[in-house]
Amino acid sequence: MKILVVAPSWIGDTILAQPLLTLLKQRTPAARIEVLAADWSAPLLARMDEVDAVIGNPFRHGEFGFAARRALGRRLRGNAAAAVPGVTASHNFSVAYVLPNSWKSALVPFFAGIPRRIGYLGEGRYLLLNERHRLDAARHPQLVQRYAALAGPLPAALPQPRLNSSPQQQQAARQALGLPLDAAPVVFCPGAEYGPAKRWPARHFAELARLIATPRNPVWLIGSDKDFAVGEEIAATANGAALNLCGRSTLEQAIDLIAGACCVVSNDSGLMHVAAALQRPLVALYGSSSPGYTPPLSAQATIVSRNLPCSPCFKRECPLVHFDCLNGITPQQVAQSVQQRS
Repeated sequence: MKILVVAPSWIGDTILAQPLLTLLKQRTPAARIEVLAADWSAPLLARMDEVDAVIGNPFRHGEFGFAARRALGRRLRGNAAAAVPGVTASHNFSVAYVLPNSWKSALVPFFAGIPRRIGYLGEGRYLLLNERHRLDAARHPQLVQRYAALAGPLPAALPQPRLNSSPQQQQAARQALGLPLDAAPVVFCPGAEYGPAKRWPARHFAELARLIATPRNPVWLIGSDKDFAVGEEIAATANGAALNLCGRSTLEQAIDLIAGACCVVSNDSGLMHVAAALQRPLVALYGSSSPGYTPPLSAQATIVSRNLPCSPCFKRECPLVHFDCLNGITPQQVAQSVQQRS
């Protein structure tokens, strides 16, 4: 049996989809799972035991590309799949799980002629999906539950996400970036691509670095090239107590650097979910988003949230402008949580 999973666009959501993949493997051990995902997610999916292959999704976030999606779907049929990098040509897919709710995300499985196409109704996908689920938000308040429910009844306890990172991979990442092999760093993940309402202030990160950094436990800032500027601001304000690695590491290297951390402090972001899936001690900072919807799935995580009447608002920018949900979380409060976790 060959299964196609159309993955979400966001890194964090991709990790929250892993319990679905685990359930599929548990219930059909011989199944081959291939994931249609954006190129930037491939290193993440490669660290999941459940994934047999990744098919590159060439479409930019928000791109419609009807004709191109139709062409990709048709190439996924039968032996013609050999024309698509990463796709085996042995036989057709038997079933597809479409995790994004958009209409366009269901086009590739439809044009691939996959017999069972499963997903939530979403944007009126009556024709494109033939096994449509209606979302029961009260029954499944967490995103991870919503994904996993597509595989059938949920177990009493969902499997937790797990990413692989070997000591050899961790050593190689540090050597490539010229980092000390014997350090037990505290990793800060100051980015949040969704928007400013999910970002703890740079000045708070800087003060936290000054409070907790030691020669044995240096502070390393990890993020994408989009986080470079905020990393530079934190490093400059921290007066040498933090090293900015934002934009210097690949996602693969970021996974291995986080895997070797003694503790991780992160906004609600993709890298927060990476840290949780690596089972690292974690302090997760929540502002406009809800830990009830996308919590870090780890027993080693501490959630810090002010639980203000105005939050969660799920906005990219603070509608009230003051950003009190994050500004009011003090570095001293977070430092105490770090000490308890590390």
